[in-house]
Amino acid sequence: MSEKETVYPCIRLSEGQLEDRVLTCGDPARAKKIAGMLDNSRCLVLNREFHTYYGEWKGVPVNVISHGVGAGGAAIAFESMMKIGIKAIVRVGTCGGMQKEITAGSIIISTGACRDDGVSEKMVPAGYPAVCDTDMVKALDHAAEARGIPYFQGITMTNALLYGSLTGSNVKVYAKANVKAMENELAPLLVLAGIYGVKAGGILTADAPAFELIDASEYQPDESVVQEGVENSILVALDALASLEV
Repeated sequence: MSEKETVYPCIRLSEGQLEDRVLTCGDPARAKKIAGMLDNSRCLVLNREFHTYYGEWKGVPVNVISHGVGAGGAAIAFESMMKIGIKAIVRVGTCGGMQKEITAGSIIISTGACRDDGVSEKMVPAGYPAVCDTDMVKALDHAAEARGIPYFQGITMTNALLYGSLTGSNVKVYAKANVKAMENELAPLLVLAGIYGVKAGGILTADAPAFELIDASEYQPDESVVQEGVENSILVALDALASLEV
């Protein structure tokens, strides 16, 4: 009798069901849209906010997997993917700009993330870095340049909160330290990638300044500009994944 197959939490997938390369995003609707851009695409699993698709980009097999909002659930999905054996992963998402030059629609290729996510601190000590794989960063750079898509590059911040808190946070401090933008899931992805030896990176599109730098009532992004940025970042991410040696 064969051993029972392991079905990993959240993503509800087993070993052998994922390709080496994964594009991940928060929104299940965005994952479906990205899958529609691929050749020979098909849905593999729909479970809660974790939707998984297969497809091919420039002849290279890839998966698209949504991870929902927030580091806790996303980290479970990321680690499940890595236990299955993926080799490379890029997170595509939106972010809040933390520098005056980061305006709506700006694209940022992350080089690493500040670990204010509230989850990765439970995985490893605070001194363990959340850094993007250098090969992945180069692949994203080259893909953006090949398409003539302008971008910023630098450190981003993963924050556990979207709005501010009564006790304050490090957003304004990190902004003074030239951190480019804030989002909610990249740091645990990078920490896990370091632990599992996976090539990981992130490409983000700003929709507005980070909430702690403005009043939330000022959050009125130009949806068409943001959407163009998101679509460009998806193309760059897919090109980078297809070109990367894994």
